Amino acid sequence: MLKIEKTCLVVVDVQGKLAQLMHDRGALFANIEILIQSANVLELPIVACEQYPKALGHTIAQLAQHLDGVEPIDKFSFSCAGDERFVNQLKSTGRKQVLLCGIETHVCVYQTAMDLLASGYEVHLIVDAVSSRTAENKQIAIDRMASEGVKIASTEMVLFELMKTAKHPQFKQIAKLVK
Repeated sequence: MLKIEKTCLVVVDVQGKLAQLMHDRGALFANIEILIQSANVLELPIVACEQYPKALGHTIAQLAQHLDGVEPIDKFSFSCAGDERFVNQLKSTGRKQVLLCGIETHVCVYQTAMDLLASGYEVHLIVDAVSSRTAENKQIAIDRMASEGVKIASTEMVLFELMKTAKHPQFKQIAKLVK
């Protein structure tokens, strides 16, 4: 089970033109926005990456507005873990449970998940907060990650798992975000 004091959020490459090409992008953006806002409410560390922002642009405004104090790491490797700054920033959180969201599921998200698993992290793929340009590529990646040991979850599932009870001090704030 997820524990607030052991969990962080990793947001992968939700940028510019590429983000606009994603399958079911409205739901994708809304769920990532809920995850970021909830991470802020629950005081979870957030690590964000951007794939070659000079070409693909920066994190979309809908998400960037909630990332105060989070400087996205620009990278060239598909896996976030292929960048030393990401590895160091993630280590500095002291958290070993990772909520993983972003794009594209079958490339950067998949490779990041595999590298994090290999490094001893417990990876929770938030399936309603990842996407690819096609639904087929997204599903293939989810199936493969699940078979490799990634835990499959949804936005609401992880948020309520983190809080454990309706008596949690931030329950009302989180409940408002998911409705």
